[in-house]
This record gives sequence, structure tokens and C-alpha cells, in this order.
Amino acid sequence: MGDSFRIQRVETLIREELGMMIVSGIIKDPRISNFISVSDVKISRDIKYAKVYISGFESNKSLDKSVEALNHACGFIQVKLSKKLKTRNTPKLTFFADHSIKQGIEMIKKIEDLNS
Repeated sequence: MGDSFRIQRVETLIREELGMMIVSGIIKDPRISNFISVSDVKISRDIKYAKVYISGFESNKSLDKSVEALNHACGFIQVKLSKKLKTRNTPKLTFFADHSIKQGIEMIKKIEDLNS
């Protein structure tokens, strides 16, 4: 029970810190859109690896470019996170595009069109 709480705490902290880095422009890469957000973080049980899911309201191509840029800046991001996390090791981050928000909006539009 204590392990799962610890993992959830680290996931939440990573989600919050990455969100702040994106919004505040700490990660300076023109490919990273300001309209993206961290939708989910999944950490391995040993806290060595983290899968970070990025979502946004923009095109799939733009979101994929942002994810590619974040994966390119992994080392820089991990150094920044290591100063905030109170863990022995900073998890190795891997970023993935999460298209579920855009797909959900498209589904709502289709349902609204059917109802009209």
C-alpha cells in the first residue's frame, strides 16, 4: 500500500512540474506548443522509468512534433525534475502523444450533429 501511494505521489509531482515547465517556457524549443498538457504519467514500480502522455487541442501533426521535441529534451527535463523530486533516482522519461482529448471532442461533435 505504501509503495502505490509513493508512486502516485511521484506521478503527480512529475505531472505538475512538467506542466509548469511547458507553460512557463523553461523548455525552449519552438516545436513545443504552449497548447499541450501532460494528461497522464505512469511510473514503473522501481521508479526508474516513466511514460508521460501529452495531449492537446491541436492537430495530430503538431502534437507529434511537440512530443518529438520533448523526447529530444529528455536529459534537460530530467535534470530539472531531479531538483524537485525527493527520490534517489530520477525516472527516465519517455513521452507519448495522447490523442484521446481530440478524439473525444470529435465524437461529441458527431453526436451533436446526429441530434440536430
